[in-house]
Amino acid sequence: MISTETQNKVRFITLQNPRHLNALSSELCAEIEGAINEAYQENCVCIVLQAECRNGVWSAGHDIRELPLDGSDPLAYDVPLEKLLRAVQTVPIPVIASLSGSVWGGACDLALSCDMIIAVDTATFAITPAKIGIPYNSSGLMHFINQLGMNKAREMFFTAQALTAQEALNVGLVNHITTTEGLDAMLEEKLLDPIRRNSILAISAMKRQFRVLSRSTANITAEELEHIGNWRSQVYHSDDYREGVTSFIEKRSPQYKGNAHELD
Repeated sequence: MISTETQNKVRFITLQNPRHLNALSSELCAEIEGAINEAYQENCVCIVLQAECRNGVWSAGHDIRELPLDGSDPLAYDVPLEKLLRAVQTVPIPVIASLSGSVWGGACDLALSCDMIIAVDTATFAITPAKIGIPYNSSGLMHFINQLGMNKAREMFFTAQALTAQEALNVGLVNHITTTEGLDAMLEEKLLDPIRRNSILAISAMKRQFRVLSRSTANITAEELEHIGNWRSQVYHSDDYREGVTSFIEKRSPQYKGNAHELD
């Protein structure tokens, strides 16, 4: 479901399932994770995630067909998408998302997990768990809070409305935007060529520091962590969650009946 190519110590990983809008299925996530680990072992200095697009979509996000309906956590620590996000965040070399189209849902989280993002000017960015009735996990929320600030992150999650490429650039979600024709040239000029000229050892140390420092401001008590787990559990055990997944698969508008007072 992917292809890989190494050019001048940069590993290009291309998502190749446009028929399903490159939905992040377990199989696709596992293949990307394997390719990332392989690139690091082969001493590449950088990884570029790109995709073959259909209808202007880089990836439609989590494969909804794989979401559990048995009461288990859809975003548990060990699910393939979560493992992929951690692989992108922790591999000690830069990972760049080269977005030739729009990213939705979990794909938006994947893009933000990368160290830098370059996108075409027609791309859009939407994080959509509220549309499906999914209680997003705390690590995912922190990606957006750290990148966008609290208020913009709330807006994206609560409304599930898409940001344009220009809006994403304005709020610091992406590093550069360009035309479709200029994407490869800008990727090389602005990011890849400078990275190749620099010390990968220094970059590796700094990436590790960025990850630690991005988490150092959180001061969450054990009691608060228990509350978070309880709130999320109540959602993915609810009728609304099952309705969200089922309505998406059946291609109809969801009919949610829950209310905020149901959360203890």
